[in-house]
Amino acid sequence: MSGNSAMDTIRMQVMWNRLIAVVEEQAQTLIRTAFSPIVRECGDLSAGVFDRQGRMLAQAVTGTPGHVNSMAESVHHFIRHFPLDTMAEGDIYITNDPWMGTGHLNDFVLTTPCFSKGELVALFSCTSHLTDIGGIGTGPDGTDVHMEGIYIPMLKLAERGVMNETLLAMVRANTRQPVESEGDVYSLAACNDIGCTRLVEMMDEFELDSLDVLADYICTSSRDAVIAEIAKLPNGIYRNSMRIDGYDGPLDLVAALTIDDTGISVDYDGTSPMSRYGVNVPSAYTTAYTSFGLGCIVSPKIPNNAGSLSPFTVTAPEGSILNAPYPAAVCTRHVIGQMLPDVVFGCLQQVAPDLVPAEGASCLWNLTFRGETDRGSNESTLFAVTAVTNGGTGARPNKDGLSATAYPSGVKGTPVEINESVAPVIFWRKEFRPDSGGPGEFRGGLGQVLEIESAIDRDFEMLAAFDRIDHPARGRNGGQNGDNGGVFLKSGKRLKGKGTQRIEAGERLVIHTPGGGGYGDPAARDAGRSTADLQDGLATATAGGDD
Repeated sequence: MSGNSAMDTIRMQVMWNRLIAVVEEQAQTLIRTAFSPIVRECGDLSAGVFDRQGRMLAQAVTGTPGHVNSMAESVHHFIRHFPLDTMAEGDIYITNDPWMGTGHLNDFVLTTPCFSKGELVALFSCTSHLTDIGGIGTGPDGTDVHMEGIYIPMLKLAERGVMNETLLAMVRANTRQPVESEGDVYSLAACNDIGCTRLVEMMDEFELDSLDVLADYICTSSRDAVIAEIAKLPNGIYRNSMRIDGYDGPLDLVAALTIDDTGISVDYDGTSPMSRYGVNVPSAYTTAYTSFGLGCIVSPKIPNNAGSLSPFTVTAPEGSILNAPYPAAVCTRHVIGQMLPDVVFGCLQQVAPDLVPAEGASCLWNLTFRGETDRGSNESTLFAVTAVTNGGTGARPNKDGLSATAYPSGVKGTPVEINESVAPVIFWRKEFRPDSGGPGEFRGGLGQVLEIESAIDRDFEMLAAFDRIDHPARGRNGGQNGDNGGVFLKSGKRLKGKGTQRIEAGERLVIHTPGGGGYGDPAARDAGRSTADLQDGLATATAGGDD
């Protein structure tokens, strides 16, 4: 196959699309078999196929940028620790190392070599978030990574098809949810197995002995397409900064974005130094969300793979909040890392103003609770659950922002019924916050208001890691800021946005998630859209649910 004729090009495109279908089935397997609700209900995962060089050829549509784009680099680390010539059919490799995985210990990364006719032809990798992996729990209170849970270096989970029972016993013994955590490990392994099976079927169908030619085509075509899009933008250096809450004081995220003929680079020199607490971001996660933000504006129609990511380079000073080295505490790195697309958008707005939205709530508002339970699996007396909630996105140059929608993570909200079935909590209220989106010609998306209480006569703990409480999502082009979020008790006490806090039995927790910023002059908003129309739309959306 020369790759020069029109028929060869069509054949390549068909196989490329087939690869995307393979990895999407891989991801759907993980969703169907996962034990943690944040995976099976919310889609907090990633899945992809890689060539023998460790280049990501295709990623599943289902999944988060933070997982996918950092997992793309983690496969290189697996190959470095387990050279290709040592890999055998039935091997599975595992880690949750934040600096070689996807940024914190709760994300387990599994990589599985795929063999066809006795030859290693590809690697499948996947990631999912485990709700509890021991330590002080999924919150920002730790002061080093070893406080945050079990730390798994690069290890073999299985060797020639035989599972590492010692490792599994260690996982079970270091979590408040041994059944769920072990089950999630097996779901990750099954996910990669399905990918291997479907890839071999594809290679047999297309009579392929190797993916090398297809891999080169994918990476070269994708890179060339992104470079062509970058060439439409004026060369130069563009700067932006954003102030956010931080843990115990505000932090500044400072970016200089350079466009030239070779690509786009983002340098975070000037960003605040790392924190003592677990809001620090490993460099791989910084790169992941920065690259995603660039791709959303510069090359949104080009599939995500090693080729399309290669024109983007990201740097941050070591020791800054965006490049925190081992052994920094990093458990809630998403609170800061998910702000980075908005930081990048502030730079790109100067060269592509018609494409860039206002700032949004950005980071997820994950409600992590733990305590005693009357409904634990395997006679467990403890529970730990993460209820995913979201604020509003920024208004777009020609549309309102999306309400209660996760951007940039894409992780969906957890249905109330699921939370109440796996943990002793009652959600008395979950609805949109009227007028929480920033006014503008196009309004920012709305946040939510939730009220939650213990379902049994027991206190429980909330491991808070929220932002946009003191520093709202900013409007753009004359649009106004979105409303801040907040954490309260129904009795009136205001709670901290970060840190573990006890909610006493009988007390009701109130959560306000932030609204997105508005876009354009509010006076230019369509006068035909009456308040009654907006309220009707709000009522319809609330009745239909936002999960």
